[in-house]
Amino acid sequence: MGAMRRATVVTVAAVSAAMVVALGAGPDAVGAARVPEVSDGPDLPVASGGPVASDGTAPAAAPDIDGREADLAHHGRVSLARGLLEVRFESENHGPSRLADATVRLDFSEPLAAGQTLPADCLWNGARTVLCRTGQLRAVGRSHAFDVRLRTARRPHQVVLRVDTAWNGGALDSNPENHRHRVLVPDTGDTYAF
Repeated sequence: MGAMRRATVVTVAAVSAAMVVALGAGPDAVGAARVPEVSDGPDLPVASGGPVASDGTAPAAAPDIDGREADLAHHGRVSLARGLLEVRFESENHGPSRLADATVRLDFSEPLAAGQTLPADCLWNGARTVLCRTGQLRAVGRSHAFDVRLRTARRPHQVVLRVDTAWNGGALDSNPENHRHRVLVPDTGDTYAF
């Protein structure tokens, strides 16, 4: 009976620790609170206070009142060479409805160096996250290409990049697989597509 009780306590502790990390209150939350020094950027719409999945991504946005549907996709490439990350991507709306705006989230597994400048439509959301505003996307239309060049705080052997939609104006996106990507990027200078 004592061994069973210890196993239950260990299981509860492990589940509690996993929930703390998934909800952003784990060890990384301390580092994420230190926002890099950057110049003022645009105000970007971001969903707030919603649930978070176990992999750290937000679930697909609920449909808005008028029932609009828009299939948003993000595609591009990323490379890492001696601590320099280069990300180039575009967003595309497959329709059927247009989007007045959308926000793309780039999450990096490594902290980024402080004081870096971002493209005009992007801003910092912590030491490891960049948000970029697509602007209006007509149905079957594309955003401009984003070129994001960033230095990591350290010289990692690899970085994991997660790309996702942070906000899409409340439109229903029934195909989330084409806007959620996880890319392992070794420090080789090679380009990896997503």
